[in-house]
Amino acid sequence: MKIDDPHHPVRHTIGLVLAGGRGSRLQGLTEHCAKPAVPFGGKFRIIDFVLSNCLNSGVHQIGIMTQYKSHSLMRHVQHGWSFLRNEFNEFIDLLPAQQRDDHGSWYQGTADAVFQNLDILATHRARYILVLAGDHVYKMDYASLIEDHVAQGGQCTVACIEVPLAEASAFGVMTMDDTRRIVGFHEKPEHPTPMPQRPDHALASMGVYVFNADYLFAALNADVTNDASSHDFGKDLIPAMVARGDAVAHPFAMSCVKISTEAPSYWRDVGTVDAYWAANIDLTATTPELDLYDQSWPIWTDQPTLPSAKFVFDDDGRRGMAVDTLVACGCIVSGALVRRSVLFIGARVHSYSEVDQSIILPGAEVGRRCRLRKVIVDEGCHLPEGTTIGFDAQADARRFYRSEAGVVLVTSAMVDILKREAL
Repeated sequence: MKIDDPHHPVRHTIGLVLAGGRGSRLQGLTEHCAKPAVPFGGKFRIIDFVLSNCLNSGVHQIGIMTQYKSHSLMRHVQHGWSFLRNEFNEFIDLLPAQQRDDHGSWYQGTADAVFQNLDILATHRARYILVLAGDHVYKMDYASLIEDHVAQGGQCTVACIEVPLAEASAFGVMTMDDTRRIVGFHEKPEHPTPMPQRPDHALASMGVYVFNADYLFAALNADVTNDASSHDFGKDLIPAMVARGDAVAHPFAMSCVKISTEAPSYWRDVGTVDAYWAANIDLTATTPELDLYDQSWPIWTDQPTLPSAKFVFDDDGRRGMAVDTLVACGCIVSGALVRRSVLFIGARVHSYSEVDQSIILPGAEVGRRCRLRKVIVDEGCHLPEGTTIGFDAQADARRFYRSEAGVVLVTSAMVDILKREAL
């Protein structure tokens, strides 16, 4: 059944994007914005991936639930995603935390965020509710997921992916039987259960769920009266549904959009500085696992009107060059050498500088004679002339944020402190 068929289940689905998390593990990158609004891949924001998946899958009724530091996120959605047509029953609604009833104003958990908007959801009379985390990077055909949900006949479907056992404690971990019925689910367990056929891996929840609407509404109404609940999908609702035998698993490989059938299924939680740096640098590979050039599954975003990137000077020792690097519009590489890096919109690198394995976020500027290796320069940050980062671990940790893997994050606030100390 094609998704433009009015009887296709995707046409009777509302997508809900949970975009209100603090994102504190990203350190200074989320000092002024929510995690889903953090730039990614040169020209995008993290939330663009889940929204593009919705659009490309035929899910054109979408609510975005916001909470912490949501201004830039809401502005991005309003500017870049306002092309859906209400007259065709298409929309993206921003649903910020607000005092809708007597029990409080802030969303108390992911399930509570949905519960507080039940009256809005009920007016659309959807048959299925697609709940999505707004802070992961991947390409997925939600239409295939929803079709599988209907075919399996369950009340709840949880998309899952295989992850190394050593990393599984950061996720909801599940076990399933031969029919894909979920028989066990534990949120962020200290000792994750390995997969029987792959003992060095565990089956992790992707934070992507499909529910029959009536079933979800009843579950949320029951959960809100439970004083022992934290009102969270992973901690409370999904384990309860598993205990009732109502949940089935959907392996990501069944609906992943990728370059070829042989390619690995790409999904990244970019919630730490190291993971964020690695996912961006992965894009510099000759054939990256995440294909951003696939016009059959485009990633949409808000783009400023800027000129093309420019490389200037061709003198010995002062040649504007970028190798194995993504360079967005509005960038100028002026007599500098950039290797295996990502230059975001409007970034500038000045003469005699060398940038290696680094991420220069929108509007950031690298002054003359700087040397950077494994550095993230935050949005709008200007590095003074002669700055060297990534070659002395102790000096980096003293001046900036340095991760366990040696990635150094530099923000404008950190640079301002150094300037004041130098006076």
